Amino acid sequence: MLQVADLNVYYGAIHALKGVSLRVEEGEVVTLIGANGAGKSTLLKTVSGLLRAQGGSISFAGRDIGSVPAHVIVESGVAHVPEGRRIFANLTVLENLELGAYSRRDPRAVAEDLEKVLTIFPRLSERRRQLGGTLSGGEQQMLATGRALMTHPRLMLMDEPSMGLAPILVKEIFRIIRDINRLGTTILLVEQNAHMALSVAHRAYVLETGRIVLEGTAADLARSQEVQKAYLGGS
Repeated sequence: MLQVADLNVYYGAIHALKGVSLRVEEGEVVTLIGANGAGKSTLLKTVSGLLRAQGGSISFAGRDIGSVPAHVIVESGVAHVPEGRRIFANLTVLENLELGAYSRRDPRAVAEDLEKVLTIFPRLSERRRQLGGTLSGGEQQMLATGRALMTHPRLMLMDEPSMGLAPILVKEIFRIIRDINRLGTTILLVEQNAHMALSVAHRAYVLETGRIVLEGTAADLARSQEVQKAYLGGS
């Protein structure tokens, strides 16, 4: 579904991504783990069209999207749940969700997806008239994820969904990620909580200073001594 080949991205003179290649097959959860500053968020922003690569290629469902505007990438079936949630604090929960469907033209399908989202996130249903800015951190993460689902994506890019959340909410967010995947959405997940990320993923990549240094099944990487020592608290 997604093929990234030899991707190079710069911030001015800083070489942020150095020849990164990865793939995401339809139906998978693929996770990208690595330390702060490794280039994980940069990769997601480049795939979703928020940043432009200076070399390499990105294809989605067989189509080159490397130079396609971000809004067209969304319309083609790629949704981005950004780091920090980026909800509209002064709009209600319902208005935030409706904005996710801004580019869609089938009111009946949008209404069906809204009901699905409110079923996946019953807490959002309870707070549908509440302003987004008054929600807790966990609820805002649910809202950002629900808003992305309202685009009716084939592929969802999720950037640090557990950041700043209490452990009990982290478990809930990852349960929801599993549920979304089971319902048919492919997911590319960036996450610092490597233990939780590997527990939900089919395959994984390790990114260090802009380069992929390890890849494999999530189970194999979870057993890797190198990964355990660096990311899972093992010795």
